[in-house]
Amino acid sequence: MPLTLKELAVASGVSAAHLGRIERGERYPSGDDLLKIAKPLRFEEDELFSLAGYLSPHPSAVGESPDNGQLDPYVASVLGKKPVNVQRIVLSILTLCETIAQTTAPEKSGSDVSPSVAEDTR
Repeated sequence: MPLTLKELAVASGVSAAHLGRIERGERYPSGDDLLKIAKPLRFEEDELFSLAGYLSPHPSAVGESPDNGQLDPYVASVLGKKPVNVQRIVLSILTLCETIAQTTAPEKSGSDVSPSVAEDTR
């Protein structure tokens, strides 16, 4: 049997008024609120965090392995809802991040310190 807002408030310690604002989309639940309401709702904590958008679903939860070379279904669903220009900006940012990672990666000579970190320690 589903819980009423009042029952959830009592079980979780989050006020019924605040839960109502979250339910109506007027407020976004904090991580602390999610932790408090997960158990009374019979959710695993990570499951509720995923539903709230704090975490992407675990690859096994969406039926994809992370190393299969395909786009993660969660990422596809999120990006698919964005305008094309936003999708292209995200790809540009990803490319920029990859370039930065490649240029700051440690040398294969065994050094564990990236060039930028080495310069900062001189």
